[in-house]
Amino acid sequence: MGITREQLQQRLEEALQAKVHVDDESHLHAGHEGAKDGGKHFKVHVVSERFKGLSTLARHRLVYDSVSDWMKKEIHALAITASHE
Repeated sequence: MGITREQLQQRLEEALQAKVHVDDESHLHAGHEGAKDGGKHFKVHVVSERFKGLSTLARHRLVYDSVSDWMKKEIHALAITASHE
């Protein structure tokens, strides 16, 4: 079970017309309660013109909405940096 770094990157690039860098940090959380069921830990840096004029919260909501079907199953934790530049 689980998604790959590449799958997450592609999903975000397509959904947000963005430049995306994804780090899979799952190995840093081995044995963590949430990782027991296979949920992965990712750190993403997303740059999209869609974020221009939006608050940090609104930017994060767009990212979460783009992967909502993967949250709590394939993705246990998602650290986000989102900007328009």
